[in-house]
Amino acid sequence: MASQWQNFLRNLGEWRGSFANLDASGALVSLSPSILTLESEEEGRLVRFGLRRWPAEVAVAPGGGPADGMAEPSRDMRQDYRSLGRQVVFFATGTFCKGSLQVAPGTAFGGEFGFIRGDRRHRLVMLYSEAGLVDQLVLIREFRAGSGALEQPRTTPEQLRGRWRGEASTISADWPEPEVKPCERVLGGEADSSLRLLPDGGFCRLPERVSHRQAFSLEGGWLSAPGELELLIRRYDATGAWLSATWERLTLQ
Repeated sequence: MASQWQNFLRNLGEWRGSFANLDASGALVSLSPSILTLESEEEGRLVRFGLRRWPAEVAVAPGGGPADGMAEPSRDMRQDYRSLGRQVVFFATGTFCKGSLQVAPGTAFGGEFGFIRGDRRHRLVMLYSEAGLVDQLVLIREFRAGSGALEQPRTTPEQLRGRWRGEASTISADWPEPEVKPCERVLGGEADSSLRLLPDGGFCRLPERVSHRQAFSLEGGWLSAPGELELLIRRYDATGAWLSATWERLTLQ
């Protein structure tokens, strides 16, 4: 079984995309181009991370990144990684989930759900205010440089409706090896009215408020191909502590 670090390395490459800031209802607030790089050195023991972002007034190119290649980025972040923190877990394809380890009063809270398939990455960040209320969502659509990969259509209720079967991998806060078992979901109808449907085959389900006194979960999903669904679930216990993360890969029956 691959290690967390080996699964992290599946994200290596140059990813051209965009950051879409959405309000709590899912309406677009701003859109800015981005280029993210993950480069391996020292035979895979070191990963260099770089993220350049451009102002919202710079157009996004069809394949991601800035349309004007001469424009200067407004943000340029660099970081080296030799290990991974407890706040993030990686699954077999490189798909990952990370976020706050603990809900605490007066402290901002959030989680990220990152899916990867071939030359595409689809990421969603959920952010909560210091009062524990949903603040904003950030949808990040990324394409491997030069691949010609395409964006998925905006999710519709019809695409999700039906019986889905597949496999669930769960990593708990106190044990990094995944527990793998079959799983099944039936989607559609009143039970899924709380889902927020997003561009690029995305969707999510999240509480309007989080608290260190009540258990809850955050869910991010991606229709990575017609009839194929991936779901990440990040769970917190009744004290607000991170409990586990589950990755489901499902096929429409």
